[in-house]
Amino acid sequence: MANSLYVTGVEAHNGKVLVSLGILSMLERSGQKVGFFRPVARPFRLPGSDHDVIDRDAYLMHEVFDLPFDMSEMVGVTSKEAESLAASGKQGAVAETILEAYKRLQDKVDFVVVQGTDYLSATSAVETELNIELARDLGTPVALVVDGSCNDAEAIHSRTMIAVDGFREKGCEVVAALLNKVDRNPLELIAGRLVQRLRSAGIPVVATIPELPALGMPRMDEVAAHLGGHVLYGREYLHNKVGRIIVASGSVETMIPLLADNVLLVTHLDRHDAIFMAMLSLLSHATPNIAGMVLSGEQELSAPVAQLLEGLPGPRIPIVRSPKLTYETTLALTQVKAALIPEYKREVEMARQLFESHVDTEALRKAIHVSTPKAVTPKMFKYGLVKQARVLKQKIVMPEGDDPRILRAADALLRLQAVDLVLLGNPEDIRTKAGQLGADIGSAEVVNPQDTPWAEEFASMYHDMRKHKGMTLEAAREAILDPPLFGVLMVQTGRADGMVAGARTSTAATIRPAFQVIKTKPGCSLVSSVFFMCLEDRVLVYGDCAVNPDPTAQELAEIAVTSAETARAFGIEPIVALLSYSTGTSGAGQDVDKVREAVRIARQLGPNLVLEGPLQYDAAVDAGVAKTKLPDSKVGGRATVFVFPDLNTGNNTYKAVQRSAHAIAIGPVLQGLNKPVNDLSRGCLVEDIINTVAITAIQAQACRSA
Repeated sequence: MANSLYVTGVEAHNGKVLVSLGILSMLERSGQKVGFFRPVARPFRLPGSDHDVIDRDAYLMHEVFDLPFDMSEMVGVTSKEAESLAASGKQGAVAETILEAYKRLQDKVDFVVVQGTDYLSATSAVETELNIELARDLGTPVALVVDGSCNDAEAIHSRTMIAVDGFREKGCEVVAALLNKVDRNPLELIAGRLVQRLRSAGIPVVATIPELPALGMPRMDEVAAHLGGHVLYGREYLHNKVGRIIVASGSVETMIPLLADNVLLVTHLDRHDAIFMAMLSLLSHATPNIAGMVLSGEQELSAPVAQLLEGLPGPRIPIVRSPKLTYETTLALTQVKAALIPEYKREVEMARQLFESHVDTEALRKAIHVSTPKAVTPKMFKYGLVKQARVLKQKIVMPEGDDPRILRAADALLRLQAVDLVLLGNPEDIRTKAGQLGADIGSAEVVNPQDTPWAEEFASMYHDMRKHKGMTLEAAREAILDPPLFGVLMVQTGRADGMVAGARTSTAATIRPAFQVIKTKPGCSLVSSVFFMCLEDRVLVYGDCAVNPDPTAQELAEIAVTSAETARAFGIEPIVALLSYSTGTSGAGQDVDKVREAVRIARQLGPNLVLEGPLQYDAAVDAGVAKTKLPDSKVGGRATVFVFPDLNTGNNTYKAVQRSAHAIAIGPVLQGLNKPVNDLSRGCLVEDIINTVAITAIQAQACRSA
């Protein structure tokens, strides 16, 4: 029988979907086959569609976690069915139908997260009792989600304990109390007052989750869908968040002071002055980033105005044409509610990140009796990177501070509290672009290499390092303005602990300054690289696939030992295979001999390593092949670290596995430098940047402890 957890609030709009999303993510990482169940479902119309799904939250979990069953199997009854049965005096039939559906789902999975009712129906007054009875009948422990937005510690404590006592009276075990949407300013004060009191009441897991305003704000595409409006311009910015509505009825000079981040302007479509004011505000560093505009009125936008708007350069805002009058439009806008659906990938990740950075998932996992998995799955590995980085927070400098992907990654990393960040570039440009993206980088340090008191110090240092190559002081002053070199000098002087670059910069331009300034560790003659290859069920380490074209036997041995150290630092037990086209003594030739010599040297450098070679890839990874080709091997069929004989082999192999096996390749991760610098692919995704920054932070932790 599958384990289960009942997640329920004690009032409407408590944010329990965020908690369910975080718990399912935690379970998925641990290798559990998960299910999600809604006892009472509420049909939901997708924004911008005439299609209803059976339940918004069931739809979200079904799509985000790719659950292998139909959504109809994830619900007990619909809200209409429940109300109809209750009205006809058949309350018992409701519970029976729910229990039968739950049991059918439970038989298919390892763990079921049950999400309680919404407190939005006509029977909301009795929903607390309904949730208590359902949790009791389903035999599930309970995680309570409490709306903490009132910021009154006594009121929150009282509501929480009333709910806890209600569940306990019916024999339900309350394993967690999660106080959600607490204002960030008094968060520590409220946490200090409440957490200990609730824990002393016998609740194993208590957490305070802060309010994240962006999650409660509707997007511009939701606004357009709710109005039935037509998007005239700025379709690529429909993700903009709407926090406040202003009717632009006055003159331009009276409207400008009202502009603020996330403001939505509503005006008649003949107010051309207001339209152009809004567009021009995006080009000014002196004005905030508004969310968009809604134009009301019965006629069409003037053709000359439309033509001029079409040709405007630079950033845009969404301009939506409303079919309603101004008053009706404004009234309709007050009724738009933000939804969390799988199509809104950024919001889904924000919710996950918020949960993971404020809830002790290890304590929660133990409280609901989820065993620790034996193998390191890719999801566990990636989650572990951020968790490990958070243990001893490091400062990472990112030279491409105005790149949209860097800004979105910075937003996530700061929310996850994984690192401290320094972004290089013009502060006004960076903060304006971040605002246009909806990225919160308020706690990041922004440094302009063109305007810094460190310039002369850095120029003098670089001149001393490169004067033997003919570098003049004047040339050094010019060179250090290059962001990757400036970032490396920050790392070398201790102003940052590591650097990540390469979103726009070539690998050579990223790595060369590190070679010149930071140099290699004592006892290490070269810099090499590894990729973490996240397969479906495990994580492997491939080296060197990015730096050294044709390493000698000595260099290959160093790569093997260093790659094993890197694997161990990231929680992967190193079992090292040095690869060749021959296994054991079956082949001969210069290339095979190089690998044999590398194995001999590597065993001297790392006498305690489990290491063998030459091995063919199939013998290293497949136990059956290994038994045939190398029967007594300690590595064959078990290898976790794969060392390729040259760059040609390594680079092509990692890309073949990445594409053919749909593996996620994290890297290249540079190893052998005195301080960590890592390179991104120019095609990198936001997730790649987050992973690489976390890896760099962990490497920096190791440098500090060395």
